[in-house]
Amino acid sequence: MTTESRTSCDAATPAKVAKLDLLIALLQRPEGADMSAMSEATGWLPHSIRGAMAGALKKKGHGVSSEKLDGRRVWRITTASVA
Repeated sequence: MTTESRTSCDAATPAKVAKLDLLIALLQRPEGADMSAMSEATGWLPHSIRGAMAGALKKKGHGVSSEKLDGRRVWRITTASVA
């Protein structure tokens, strides 16, 4: 019979960041974020990103606005969460 030692979590290991939190951080930037930046950061397809903005962010109390700048659509969080 062999015994395996279990390794504990290393304190220096950074915590995993949720993809929704990444999306919020991108949208809170003054310049906002376009679809390609959000897709690259989260690994989500455009329909998933739009769904998260319409559902999960709204549920958290965030408002999202979009505008077309230089031929590309840019989204930003317009209202803060009331949690």
